[in-house]
Amino acid sequence: MLEVKNIVKKYGNNLAVNDLSFTVANGEIFGLLGENGAGKTTTFRIIMGLLEPNAGEVLLDGEKIDYSKSDSIGFVTEERSLLTKLTVQEQIEFYGTLKGLEKKEIDKLLDKWLEKFEITSYKNRKIKELSKGNQQKVQFISAVIHHPKLLILDEPFTGLDPINVKLLKEAIIELKNEGCSIIFSSHQMEYIEDFCEKLIILVKGKAILDGNLQEIKESYAKKNILIKGDIDIDELKSIDGVLSIDKEKGEYVVKIADISIAKKVFAKIKDKNITKYDVVEPSLNEIFIESVGGIHE
Repeated sequence: MLEVKNIVKKYGNNLAVNDLSFTVANGEIFGLLGENGAGKTTTFRIIMGLLEPNAGEVLLDGEKIDYSKSDSIGFVTEERSLLTKLTVQEQIEFYGTLKGLEKKEIDKLLDKWLEKFEITSYKNRKIKELSKGNQQKVQFISAVIHHPKLLILDEPFTGLDPINVKLLKEAIIELKNEGCSIIFSSHQMEYIEDFCEKLIILVKGKAILDGNLQEIKESYAKKNILIKGDIDIDELKSIDGVLSIDKEKGEYVVKIADISIAKKVFAKIKDKNITKYDVVEPSLNEIFIESVGGIHE
């Protein structure tokens, strides 16, 4: 289990991380969200032991993270950090050796991962000869070749097409099921919704939203109503509490201030030709924008 306890990090007068606390259990995927400059990278560096916080502490399985624990952590960065003149095998052997693995074990694990990612024929190709998507796969392999207890994923799907996103998702779920604690950061909120049960949203280093994703959605007052059929848009807009009406993918999305407005909307359309009426929770993207909007200025 990862425990982040009341960490604070200052750069001069700039408070980069402000009394941040959270836990990530074994076999849990945790979302760490925020705009650029919100403090995510600093938090990652503190967790990995690359930076010392001004206050607070970070524990992995009850012990302080230092260089002796670095072999227990894997990190996939948004920017690729590969040695492009090496072959895939040379690259992974290099990283695996740094993590304390023997060459024979590294090569056995590499073959497994190359088969999983459907790139066995690239084993002896130089990194610079690979597509961006396949380079991203190699970067992921380099981060997990040593079976980390903690894996940090910062925009891991960058450069991947839908097929390769699916392969990487399956690999992440497999690691989760094996008990790996995973911190997931992405600006693509649909990935967070796919993976994370718990999350934190950071603004200027401080958590402004923290908790179980489903509970956050349920407690969020604003809801959406999805409607298919013939409706009078102006009539619905006249209802106090209807915030907006948009048409997306052949259906109307009616945003309402709270759940009580749904009855008023239904009363207006119940006698019309309606094939769909569904009250749904807002997307994480909507909640993120609502939570962050105005605070970061």
